[in-house]
Amino acid sequence: MTAISAHAATEASHQLEQVWFTEGLRTPESVLVHGSGDAKILFVSEIEGQGADADGKGGVAKMSPDGKILNQDWVRGLNAPKGLGIFNDKLYVADLTEVVEIALDSGKILRKIAVADSVFLNDIAISTQGEVFVSDTRTNKVHRIVDGKAELWLDNVTSANGLKVIDDQLIIGAGEQLLSVDREKNITVLAKGFASGIDGVEPVADGEFVVTCWVGLVYYVHADGRLEQLIDSREEKINTADLGYDPDTGIVYIPNFFKDSVTAYRLVKSGS
Repeated sequence: MTAISAHAATEASHQLEQVWFTEGLRTPESVLVHGSGDAKILFVSEIEGQGADADGKGGVAKMSPDGKILNQDWVRGLNAPKGLGIFNDKLYVADLTEVVEIALDSGKILRKIAVADSVFLNDIAISTQGEVFVSDTRTNKVHRIVDGKAELWLDNVTSANGLKVIDDQLIIGAGEQLLSVDREKNITVLAKGFASGIDGVEPVADGEFVVTCWVGLVYYVHADGRLEQLIDSREEKINTADLGYDPDTGIVYIPNFFKDSVTAYRLVKSGS
């Protein structure tokens, strides 16, 4: 797996150093870090079947931060679960045309919120007010769920996928661009020129991000929009799906979709 900047070596300022690699997952699509200290865990969405099939094969597994699979059957019976988000002790899962609400303490499915006219719900981000934003990649839309009711929030967002709420901005991975959208829905392009469509987005510093593209690319995005390629595993056909990030440790968790694995990397500055 290549882990070299897209720019000349003298321009590189970050790299990903592998910490662990865990096999045995079932088509993992997204990783979410939750908790603190000894209680910290990783939630991993597992599609298991096909990414667009309502087949009831999918679920959510729990892993430890050091790569152990703790409970692979924590939740089962989902369809093609992808993005994950947490608010008020509930896990929200994007599941094709529904957002599934799950109790964190028990893994019990509390309700399924239908999203009208959706086709391929993909990522989730939740505001401090509890608004659940969910992208629909195949219809180029972002929906919002408030008080259990879904509504269209933004349309004409090319291949809308990775989401993150930062203050009053919604960060969107939209095809080969990284966008920031404010409450008035004014759109700012933060970065562009990714070699493929964006999958996952995680802020790692003020105005800086680690971004995955599903085909096997990982980038560091600088505050000025400069892209620094960290991984290119396209030749090895190792997909890099919706990553998770732990700001306490600087660890990036990347699901390797068709390899049924998750890889953990430490994000470091070159020379540190």
